[in-house]
Amino acid sequence: MGFSAIVVAAGSGSRAGGAKQWRVVAGRPVVAWSVEALLKAGAREVVVVIAADAAPMAQTALAALSGWRAVPGGATRAASVQAGLSALTADDAEPVLIHDAARPFLSADIIEALLQGLKDADGALPALAVADSLRRAEDDFIVGGIDRDNLWRAQTPQAFRLKTIRDAYAAWPNNETATDEAAVVERAGGRVRLIPGDPRLLKLTYPEDFAMAEALAAPRTVVRIGQGFDVHRWGPGSSVWLCGVEIPHDQTLIGHSDADAGLHALTDAILGSIADGDIGDHFPPSDPQWKGAASDRFLVYAAERVAARGGRIVNVDVTLICEQPKVKPHRQAMRERLADLLNLPLDAVSVKATTSEGLGFTGRGEGLAAQAAVSVELPG
Repeated sequence: MGFSAIVVAAGSGSRAGGAKQWRVVAGRPVVAWSVEALLKAGAREVVVVIAADAAPMAQTALAALSGWRAVPGGATRAASVQAGLSALTADDAEPVLIHDAARPFLSADIIEALLQGLKDADGALPALAVADSLRRAEDDFIVGGIDRDNLWRAQTPQAFRLKTIRDAYAAWPNNETATDEAAVVERAGGRVRLIPGDPRLLKLTYPEDFAMAEALAAPRTVVRIGQGFDVHRWGPGSSVWLCGVEIPHDQTLIGHSDADAGLHALTDAILGSIADGDIGDHFPPSDPQWKGAASDRFLVYAAERVAARGGRIVNVDVTLICEQPKVKPHRQAMRERLADLLNLPLDAVSVKATTSEGLGFTGRGEGLAAQAAVSVELPG
């Protein structure tokens, strides 16, 4: 169903500490959230009602969008709405959605439900049932309560056919103030349907509301866990690489690259967290270019694969399993090296060591094992 829309953005926003419609939430002006939502939902035209001196701000805030136009509003909200109604070019029967710019998180579901609700009613609005108990007060002391049954918190947009809302405003007494468009249509004898509202469709009214809006606008994420395990055998040598740190030792680990089992296990854990195969898929030992390669290249590559998906590594944990060399004297250097390679704070990097109590191949001094775990946040 085709529709037009009015976004009321002419207020001064005094309770919010300034014109809230031009303030930025999650990198975008508040008004842009609603205008974009209406355009994406298929609005044929969107009229943005602004203060007389706000044209430059509107142009800046909405520069990335097309399909809207601004008109100056009036001294009251009702006057601004009527200015928007006069500017519409729609037919009398076309639905028009009237929305407060200060409610940025308008969804396509709400828009569709309003248009459906208008099919057998003179108007439709989203509303939330009052959940909190209500009290009357005088001088900050309670003087009574209010029954909350059948009480609803009205939101916007509110939907009407264009002729219905224009005629209703024409009949509204000049000496009275309308709370919203639904009240105007009711006064004219119209029936306004309630549809389920959306708690996220909050109205930004006070300065503290913007902190809530930033939290709501934060991108949704999922947490993934990856784990890795690696083994290398001991052979002749004079040092060993572990977690990116070279340690003097009377043996070395044997492998196609530098055989850094800690970095190999951690690389596999990171790749596993995004279901991106394992280290052998990306750096096959049959490829001569990786012979003797520093394993920090593998780790950085895996981290870049996470970043390419819009994710970030939250923390890593590596356990080295060996009888020799002693890891504890080098553990801090290992943590610092991993933090540097992964661009993580030090308290997000753990390196531990244990023995196998003389059991198995590590206990017999035949090789060294490493296991690693990682947590990663990805866009939801």
